[in-house]
Amino acid sequence: MSGRVEDKVALITGAARGMGAATARLFVAEGARVLLTDVVDDEGLALAAELGDRAAYTHLDVTDESQWEAALSVAEERFGAVTVLVNNAGILRAIPLTAMSLEEYQSVVDVNQTGVFLGMKTVVPGMAVAGAGSIVNVSSIDGLQGSPALLAYVAAKFAVRGMTRVAALELAGMNIRVNTVCPGATRTRMMDCPDMAGIDIEALSNRMAPLGRMGEAHEVADAILYLASDAAGYITGTDLTVDGGTTAGVGVEMFSQITA
Repeated sequence: MSGRVEDKVALITGAARGMGAATARLFVAEGARVLLTDVVDDEGLALAAELGDRAAYTHLDVTDESQWEAALSVAEERFGAVTVLVNNAGILRAIPLTAMSLEEYQSVVDVNQTGVFLGMKTVVPGMAVAGAGSIVNVSSIDGLQGSPALLAYVAAKFAVRGMTRVAALELAGMNIRVNTVCPGATRTRMMDCPDMAGIDIEALSNRMAPLGRMGEAHEVADAILYLASDAAGYITGTDLTVDGGTTAGVGVEMFSQITA
């Protein structure tokens, strides 16, 4: 590894599994000190122990402002000033508009959107004192386009992209960069959402993505690492899409019909 985030201190949400865990592994391998946070404590603690002295874990419900403040204190006491925030925590519910309750809608927005707001608000003062920072907010290709039955998820992920742009403008003078990563269908436990039982997500992804496969968590982690690193020092307020070409155009399935 090349030490692309050497000596940076990162706080990663949703870090016990999937893309968050892959990002934590990569950051530690690349020289960062990392506070993993999640609500899945057993898995988070196990991963932090596996990663060694450059990693630690604490419980964080991203919808709770007091827990954000407590998590930041843990990071600062253990590793020093947080200079990288990865807002990765998210939940998915696939419920048609007319069947979705207000509570179901709000629960998705609370984690996927409000959690991002609270994370940015919490870490920015310390980054400003440190003189630099990078915030990477995980949106989705569903923050770039509509998807049936994902109204709350789409709403929150579009919002994350908008919030990122506003934050990038407001924080540029503090030398804090803010960007989004927009993954396509990625092989994580989120794809096991009970609401989507019976849907072959992998087969669907294979048809929709020009590269013909689902993404892997480590491929999204690579994109997050790049935006967090000094190699992306002139990049802020933008989206990095990691979707195998799914949102690039009409897609493989339509192309095959046109050329048949």
